[in-house]
Amino acid sequence: MQRLAKIDRIIGEIVEILKKDNRGLTIQELANLTKTSRITVSMALMKLDGAEIIEVRTIGNCKLHYLMAKK
Repeated sequence: MQRLAKIDRIIGEIVEILKKDNRGLTIQELANLTKTSRITVSMALMKLDGAEIIEVRTIGNCKLHYLMAKK
């Protein structure tokens, strides 16, 4: 139960970070900014991607995460 609360908190933090930074961020950068593990950030990003809140662009072996543009 506590793990779900942590993911929800991280999701909120990631959305706020991506609102302020539109250059695209990697999982490692988001982990550093949220002060959590890459695994936790990765799980949160999967949920955001599934909900179509973020966009993921692959450049080489890097995945950049952006907030989805409003239509």
